[in-house]
Amino acid sequence: MICYHLDINKIEIPDSMKKAVLVLAVMFTVGISAQDTKPTFERIGKTVKATYFYDNGEVAQTGYMLNGKLHGDWVMFDIEGKKIATGQYLNGEKTGKWFFWENEVLSEVDFTDNRIVHVKKWNQGDAVTVN
Repeated sequence: MICYHLDINKIEIPDSMKKAVLVLAVMFTVGISAQDTKPTFERIGKTVKATYFYDNGEVAQTGYMLNGKLHGDWVMFDIEGKKIATGQYLNGEKTGKWFFWENEVLSEVDFTDNRIVHVKKWNQGDAVTVN
């Protein structure tokens, strides 16, 4: 099991975004820890493709690992199979642009050194930048 701790008190962004990130982190953790369906691991070259499942058999998340660390594309789904997050890891750290879907809002989050550096929210075609 892979667990991550996100100290949202060190992120200098509005409280509403902190709460959204916390909710996603909890969903991520609960999605892995609450499952009874065993994850699958498939070696692909030097990487291992990991797939975690909900109790209902739907894919909770899928991504790649390299040398025991998250590495490459990672995608998370809700219990009904709808994509809720996507992004990339580099040697166990979030990097580049991540996208989080929640209802009608798409959040585009830029990561550098595993830290949030910029957030842009899209709501039905309108962009709202959050720094």
